[in-house]
Amino acid sequence: MKRHEVDAHHHLWDLDAVEYPWLMEKGAVRFFGDPAPIQRNYLLPEFRADAGAAGFSASVHIQVGAADPWTEAQWVQSVADQFPDWPLVQVAFCDLTADNLTEQLDRLQSLPSLRGVRQIIGRAPGEDKVSGTNDLLDNPKFLAGMNQLGDRGLSFDLQLLPELMERTAAVLAQAPSTQVALCHAGSPHDRSERGLEGWSKALQSVSALPQVTCKLSGLGMFDHNWSTDSVRPIVETCLTQFGPDRCMFGSNFPVDSLSSNYADLIARHKALVPDADHDLVFGLTAQQFYQI
Repeated sequence: MKRHEVDAHHHLWDLDAVEYPWLMEKGAVRFFGDPAPIQRNYLLPEFRADAGAAGFSASVHIQVGAADPWTEAQWVQSVADQFPDWPLVQVAFCDLTADNLTEQLDRLQSLPSLRGVRQIIGRAPGEDKVSGTNDLLDNPKFLAGMNQLGDRGLSFDLQLLPELMERTAAVLAQAPSTQVALCHAGSPHDRSERGLEGWSKALQSVSALPQVTCKLSGLGMFDHNWSTDSVRPIVETCLTQFGPDRCMFGSNFPVDSLSSNYADLIARHKALVPDADHDLVFGLTAQQFYQI
């Protein structure tokens, strides 16, 4: 297996090929900021120029709210086919509570780039009250779907809020064969000292599960003025609780381009991760988790 440095969490979009209602909504400021600067095509050559300059040579595309998730997954596969010298694997959307889940997963697994699925449980407190996605945790079909992923060798990308971690851990414990990637360090949205203490305590319920790997990603979404020092407690807590063999870097570009450029983003992360852990956090963990 060739060694790669891997950006384990990013998005691409071709607005002429795939429709993204959330992205093209005008005048709507979201929890991650005003999307106006990223309401344009963001394609692999642009991402690759930034990621390649930072030493990366492979990446993981994460679904990003397309109107038709299957159309998005097919488009990502076409990008992977077009650029075979850049290993690109994907995590597609799938509703684990769907009555035709087996058929949906069969279809997704026809794509060679597929490694797992994501169904967002929590984005931000205000938005979750409207979307109702927190209710997935109480749905027995969701747990059954999680177990089916494990049976198929597929992973699950988990996006949620700290307030949901203990409930979620109780569900994940019943699907021990399914590998889980915790997106954005569990979205510590309250950056006060008290808020980070609560996040760290809740995180223990998730980090105690051996099938969960943590992504150091999306740290600028809830604080556009973030710095190396401001996110130091987050990175250090993740490395302590999970260990470097269960931590992996993701840029969350282009969403996190709203708070920093790629070069600064990677420089801050590399300054926070001990040199001895770089090979794991910036490559090997993701390469093994996503079978790159």
